[in-house]
Amino acid sequence: MLTVEQILPVVRDGLVTVTTDALLIDAAKLLNDPRHNLVVVCDDRGKMAGVITKTDIVSRISHCTGCSCTMAASYVMTREVTFCRPSDWLHEVWPIVKQRGLKNIPVVDWDTVPVGVLNARDMVRVLLEDTEHEESLLRDYVMGVGYR
Repeated sequence: MLTVEQILPVVRDGLVTVTTDALLIDAAKLLNDPRHNLVVVCDDRGKMAGVITKTDIVSRISHCTGCSCTMAASYVMTREVTFCRPSDWLHEVWPIVKQRGLKNIPVVDWDTVPVGVLNARDMVRVLLEDTEHEESLLRDYVMGVGYR
C-alpha cells in the first residue's frame, strides 16, 4: 500500500500558489498551463487559505465588465477545502476524492502549508499499478514461481 508521500515528486509538480491579496488574473494565468487545474491560495504565513479552480475563474469572469476583474483571489477562492496529508494512504484518499467528485486535492503538511496537489488521474494510475503488482506477486506465489 502506498502513501501520498511516496508519490510526492508527482504531487509537487502540480502545485501552484498565490497569496490572498494576489489578483484573480494572476491565478488565471497560472491555470492557463494545462498541467495545473487548481491554485492554492496562501495567507501571509504560507498556510493554505483556500483554492481556486478553472471553474471558479470562468464563473467569476463571466460576470466581469471592464476592469472589475481586478479583484483579489481571496474574494473568489473556496475556503472550505478538502485536503490530504503526505502520510495519508492513497487507498483512503481515493474514496473521498471519488465521493466528492474532485479532480484535484491539495496536499498539506501538519501546519497546513501546501506541499503539492494530487490529481485524481495520477492517483488512479498509481493505485492501479500497485494493484497489478500485488496481483503479480500473488500469482507467482500461487504458481510457486521463485519459491522452493
